Order: sequence, then structure tokens, then C-alpha cells
Amino acid sequence: MNSRSIRTLLAACLVAGVAWNPCQAQAAPKHAGPSPASPAPTGSRATMETMQIPSHGALMNALVYVAAGAGPHPAVILLHGFPGNERNLDLAQDMRRAGWDVLYFNYRGSWGTPGEFSFSHGIEDTAAALAYLRQPEVAGKLRLDPARIVLIGHSMGGFMTVQAAAADPAIKAFATLSAADMAWHATQLVRRDGESAGIKAMASGLADEGMAPLSGCTPDGLARELVDHAAGWVFPAKVAALKNRTALILTSDDGLAPENQAFAADLRKAGDSHVTTVHLSTDHAYSDRRIELSKAVLAWLASLPK
Repeated sequence: MNSRSIRTLLAACLVAGVAWNPCQAQAAPKHAGPSPASPAPTGSRATMETMQIPSHGALMNALVYVAAGAGPHPAVILLHGFPGNERNLDLAQDMRRAGWDVLYFNYRGSWGTPGEFSFSHGIEDTAAALAYLRQPEVAGKLRLDPARIVLIGHSMGGFMTVQAAAADPAIKAFATLSAADMAWHATQLVRRDGESAGIKAMASGLADEGMAPLSGCTPDGLARELVDHAAGWVFPAKVAALKNRTALILTSDDGLAPENQAFAADLRKAGDSHVTTVHLSTDHAYSDRRIELSKAVLAWLASLPK
């Protein structure tokens, strides 16, 4: 077929609204071989479910990656950072393929979820997400085991993970990815610069991270909240409550590694013999080490008691 004929045929296909493939011009074989395997029963396929989770008068936008199989599956609640540009949903897909249900949600006042964003609200919202998954009808629909829920948080999500796990003895394992001890940072700035200047410096740092996806809050108000709650929120204050849990503490080259390594050391000193630490040489979002990050998380999840 010459080039003019090809152009003529392509034009005809476009007019008819048909995508033309030159391979389709050949006659189809009479015997195409065995038919593909039948798909999995609808009730056991991997799916994605969307929902709104109630939390203190607001409905949080959420979704669950549901693993294939009848289950019940262990579950991960994946907590995003501040403001949440890196959502780690590639990890959610990988964890689902490994047999885990994964819940992702947006805190009140973040990314279109109604309400006002604050650190206190984020802590409450994480507890609300746990309570939601533990409802028998929800657990049944999502084919998950409410007794096997793991918290995994990135950056500020790591802060939320530590707060929620310490408050909930039923959480037997948690993981942090470059966790930011927000309250500790605020106290360090106040100690160095004085209260007024320290709060101003913390507010400036929060503003630089990006406030556009958040509503009902200001950088100054959030910085003040961290200072006011620092004594109860800093990671060292949570060691006693977490010393009997299984933990994965992942770090990167973002400047947060020393405080996370100190947290791991404090847990071990308190008697926790189930603390795993992994360091990857990359940025805060693990931008060029996503595969290694996934392998580390999946290996740790696979090591947890069944």
C-alpha cells in the first residue's frame, strides 16, 4: 500500500470515527487459541471504595484501596503530611497488591474536606478514621480485619501517627516516613529566639510549606497551637506509651533524621525490641527512591505477626 493510499484510508477512518490499526487490515485467524481465564468473582476483586468519614460534625473525604480476595485483610491508614502534596498513593497501590487494605483521607479543613484545619483536629480525625474502620458493617464491606490496623504517616502524617498510636493501645504497629515532630520544632525555636520570635519563625516555616490547600487556619495560629500543646505532643512524651509496639522509622536526607533516630533510640532504651530503622539517601518526598521506599515498607509489613 503506497503512502497516498495510507493517507486516504486514515482520512476515511477519521471521518467514520474509527481508530485504524494497520495490523487489523489482515484477516483474523480462524482459531485464536484458548479464551482468557475467567475474571475473579466480583465479590473478591481488588476495588477502590470512596466514602466520607464523620469527624466532629464534618465529613472527611476518603477512599480505601481494597485488596483482592475474600479477606479479612489487614489494613493500613496512610496519613499525609503538611499540607499533603505528597500523598504516597503509589505505596497504597503496592500495599494493596501485597494483600493490605489502605485507607487514605483528608483531615478536616484540608484538600476540600469541610471544617477547619488544626493539629488538634488532625489528631481527632485520625482517631475518627480508626473508629470508622472498626465498625462491623464497614469492616465487612471492605473485607478488612479491624484488629489488624497499622498506621503509616509521612512528615506531619508521622506526627499524627505517633499521637494516634500512643493514644490507642489497640494499634500494635506503626511506621513513620521522615516524621516531623512539629511540637518539638516549635519548642526549639521558642527556646532559641524567645516565645514571640519563635512562634513567628515557626509560622514562617509553615507558610513556606504552602497553606493554599488548608482552610480555617493561619500560620500564626498553627504555630501558637504547637507551642501551647508541646509538652504533651513532643515525641519523647510518647515513648512510654509506645515502648511495647512494633515500629518502622524511615529517614531521608531532609534534616529530620537526627530527631527520628533519637526517637528510635529512646524507644529501644525504654525496652522496645521491635524497632526497625531504615535510611534512604534522598529528599523529604523520597522522590528518586520510591521503589526502595516501597520495598522497605512492604518488607516490614510482611514481618508483622499474622
